[in-house]
Amino acid sequence: MDHSADPTFAAPYLDIDEWRDAPVPHRYAHGGFRGTDTRFSLYFPPAGDYRGRFFQHITPVPDSEHLAQRATGREDKIGFAFSCGAYFVETNGGGDPATPGGPVADATITAYRANAAAAQYSRVVARRLYGDHRPYGYAYGGSGGGYRTIGGAESTEGVWDGFVPYVIGSPMAIPNVFAVRMHAQRILRDSLDRIADAADAGSARAVDAGLTEEERATLAEVTRMGFPLRSWFGHRTMGFHAFGTLYPHIVTVDPAYFAGFWSSPGHLGAEPDASVHRDRVRHRGPTSGAITAEQAAAQGLPDQRAAGTPRGGFDEAFKGPRGEKDSVVAVGLPGFPARIQGADLVVITGAAAGARATVTGFHGDAAVLDAPDRAGILARLEPGDLVDIDNSAFLAAQTYHRHQVPDRTYPVWDQFRDAAGDPQYPQRPFLLGPLFTQAASGHLPTGRFTGKMIVVSCLLDREAFPWQADWYRERVREHLGDRTDDHFRLWFVDHALHGDDEYQEHPTRTVTYLGVLHQALRELSAWVETGRTPAATTRYSVEDGQVRVPARAADRLGVQPVVTLTVDGADRVEIAAGQRVRLEAVAETPPGAGPIVALAWDFDGTGAFTDTTDPDPAAAVTIGRDHVFTEPGTHFVTVRVSAQLDGDPATPFARTDNLARARVVVG
Repeated sequence: MDHSADPTFAAPYLDIDEWRDAPVPHRYAHGGFRGTDTRFSLYFPPAGDYRGRFFQHITPVPDSEHLAQRATGREDKIGFAFSCGAYFVETNGGGDPATPGGPVADATITAYRANAAAAQYSRVVARRLYGDHRPYGYAYGGSGGGYRTIGGAESTEGVWDGFVPYVIGSPMAIPNVFAVRMHAQRILRDSLDRIADAADAGSARAVDAGLTEEERATLAEVTRMGFPLRSWFGHRTMGFHAFGTLYPHIVTVDPAYFAGFWSSPGHLGAEPDASVHRDRVRHRGPTSGAITAEQAAAQGLPDQRAAGTPRGGFDEAFKGPRGEKDSVVAVGLPGFPARIQGADLVVITGAAAGARATVTGFHGDAAVLDAPDRAGILARLEPGDLVDIDNSAFLAAQTYHRHQVPDRTYPVWDQFRDAAGDPQYPQRPFLLGPLFTQAASGHLPTGRFTGKMIVVSCLLDREAFPWQADWYRERVREHLGDRTDDHFRLWFVDHALHGDDEYQEHPTRTVTYLGVLHQALRELSAWVETGRTPAATTRYSVEDGQVRVPARAADRLGVQPVVTLTVDGADRVEIAAGQRVRLEAVAETPPGAGPIVALAWDFDGTGAFTDTTDPDPAAAVTIGRDHVFTEPGTHFVTVRVSAQLDGDPATPFARTDNLARARVVVG
């Protein structure tokens, strides 16, 4: 569809058009489209730095058009765009998104039409500034923004020339990836430390060693569904991510499932000996009152809603212009008798009677809410008011994926089929995942798009299981066949999670993938504008839901460097205190990627990486060194390497990282 004449966006306007010197010198324009909720910000570099293109970031859900102004370091989207000779486009996505079970809305507006209209109008402004030309345009977005980027790629022509969707889901992702993960978190909660240790470097144990029969079956189920086995190290803070937002819509769309879960044969709740009965809580008791964000921060209450975000916490999470620090984020429940993850809270008595909220978990006597009560209803709570806590529906949701078996293009669900290929469990009358996907992207992905595309996916992604990037690649191959490599790449990033953050919660286990995104946008623009082919698709296989890649960079391909670390020639050594060991890091880059420009060591597990080496830029680097451990216990040494497309160790952009670990047991 040609969106240059979309009648909904026929009346653009600018309400700000001015020169600014910060954060970098640029022309700033802000505006919207009359009769709509769509707003946009445009950032134009000086004419001498402009090279005829723009980058447009698409957020996971419609958000502010002012986000990029606050970003720094590798997250600086404006600075990165300018370094590539591009201006930067950001929108608010068009307003509130459509949701299954919510108010009727045109999902295409927030999915891609608002972004497309802003992209097209940005060219009008660019021509005024730089003269008559057609700027090349490139859209990129992750998670829900990946759905929306693909929606734009497949539903428009002539708006963008290339696309970088990243950490993408499939049409069956929601709510199933969260459901099976929560199921595993509940059953494996007392064994996840041992599982994480067994999956770590230098382990001598099988990951399922010492598990009960129920635990072993659950670990197999979640692993076959695609949860990265090596990613359980983050179990203490991963929470249930976006599920709290999705959950009310699931209950609204499919209430019959929850009504029948505890009694209908074939459902876990109908099995009398299932542990789900042990964990079911229906509690009524008095509250000690509401807890605001400011009070929670003062009490040191952890922000379970923003779990996994290193800069989270209530004090950071609710700063803003709308009085968020006064919002209720938790409810006091003295002496609550159970340990649960996820529940419904309903106020029974008092001025707030009838109010409902989603609880993510408990910290001491506080029931932490999934989202702040900005409407102010829970602020009416008084000490002594009665509330109900019921986790029945949350427990039911944890096995919803078993009752959502799709077609054979999703082999991770084959574990729920019998020998004849039929589902083992009763099935719901519809698949919920495609409804959520349709609301996010305006249509269901087909693999049919115009232009070029590079998809970036992370091998430790706990929210968008990595096999889903392969699912989309297969849809592209169905459409393009032998011409797939003329239009499409898929790059996997090892040791990377879901969030596009520079700073990592677990820096000795994970790296940022921002540098890979930067390289994707640079190589994509060269591919479109000059025909220069980008680095090859990562070589990989998908086995029982797990994406596996070759050990050597020359075999793995893609753009990420690969590094191995040995201690006295192995990934594990047992020594006496004070004994010297020999560490050796071997790093290499795949063909077409930039050289290794930096190497850093962590010996104490803090993730500070203060011990650094700056090698001469090269495609392969070997660094050896000695170290002495004096404290008894198990230590992990981590080495992190960085490559840079142009061999520049100083720039924060297009700097791709990887790491390796080795285990040292000191007796």
